[in-house]
Formats: sequence, C-alpha cells, structure tokens
Amino acid sequence: MRGVNGGIEFDWDAQNTRHLKMKQKRVVPAFKSEAEEAEWWYKNRARLDKDLLETAKKGELRRLDRATLKARLAASKARVVSIRLPENDIELARRQAAQKGLPYQTYIKSLLHQALRHAN
Repeated sequence: MRGVNGGIEFDWDAQNTRHLKMKQKRVVPAFKSEAEEAEWWYKNRARLDKDLLETAKKGELRRLDRATLKARLAASKARVVSIRLPENDIELARRQAAQKGLPYQTYIKSLLHQALRHAN
C-alpha cells in the first residue's frame, strides 16, 4: 500500500486478521498544523516502522524516481526568512522540542503558525 506525505512515499502491507493477510491502505490524514502532524507520526511510528520493515524484507519497496522527487520538492518549497530571536528563547524552544521529539526549528515554526492563527 502507498501513503504519500510531504514528498515521502511509503509502501507496505498490513495484516487484517490473524489468518487472512489483505492489503489495507494506511491513510495519512490532513493536518491543521505541523505540530499535529508531528504528533501523528510520533504516535504511529512503531506501526509504520514495522510495516516498512516487513515490506523491505519482502522486497516490495519501490524507488521514487528523480523527476517525481524534483516535482514534489519544487511544489513544497516555502519562502525562507531569517528572524533574530533571543538566545534564551531559542534554548527554551530546543528543550521543549526535545521533550516532544521534534526538531526545534519545526517546533518554533509550529508555535508561530498556531499563535498567528489564534491572534484574530
């Protein structure tokens, strides 16, 4: 089965019952924020890792071709900006992000996004 999110393609099979093995599509939901997405991937990591390893053992992984990868990367490009932040705020964000298992820049971007949405 295939799931596509953020330019990453996953293929896997999942077992529906103890005796009957059927293909089941794992759906990656739409997320309201990066924090929500990160939480979903974190909560589902064990199942996804297991599915990915099983698929790899069966030799069923497929390569993402260069043209498709370039198209996905071009479509997902965000404008890059630099923001000066106090060192203490960056350190606090690093600690909080580490507790959540997130990269700190992703965590800061998520916090900013949420604050801007709720500011109205």
